[in-house]
Amino acid sequence: MFYETAKNDHGLPHNPFKALIAPRPIGWITTMSARGEVNLSPYSFFNAVSDRPDIVAFSSDGYKDAVTFAEETREFVCNLATYELKEAMNATSAPLPRGESELDFAGLTPAPSRLVKPPRVAESPVALECKWLKTIALEPLQGPARYHLVLGEVVGVHIDDRFIVDGYVDTAAMRPIARAGYRDYFVATPETRFSMTRPAGG
Repeated sequence: MFYETAKNDHGLPHNPFKALIAPRPIGWITTMSARGEVNLSPYSFFNAVSDRPDIVAFSSDGYKDAVTFAEETREFVCNLATYELKEAMNATSAPLPRGESELDFAGLTPAPSRLVKPPRVAESPVALECKWLKTIALEPLQGPARYHLVLGEVVGVHIDDRFIVDGYVDTAAMRPIARAGYRDYFVATPETRFSMTRPAGG
């Protein structure tokens, strides 16, 4: 099949785009407002985009609390969403009133960060403390921007020591989850892991 995105003439009950760019890592983002309000939200438009320096990005449909708070305090934390935390991660996507804690709602424990004010999720095996760099309005060919891309530089990293094996981080053992299309998710496991060596000079 072929369809033009401007015409949205794919004939399917749901837009297939998110099912095609998959799996997508989940940015489980903690932010804090200038007044001290804490927000925790999952974003499936998320990824690492640089490692010199370490930079991550998440994209929000609309100017939600995570974007607003990140801009106010110029800080945020990315927590790793794992299979064990999938229900809690999903619960934090609920549209709670501003000021009501998603951590409390999902039964999660806030833990202090070292270099930024927003807390990290204590139950998560990885947390990336970030300093906000900029927010970019993703302006389409036609019409105003709906999505806003937030870039942050990672200034501190928390890793659960249980997942450091022989000097390497055993990411698969953490069983991180990733978003597919519709209501589907994937989970990484040691059984599905494989390794390849790049060609010389690659």
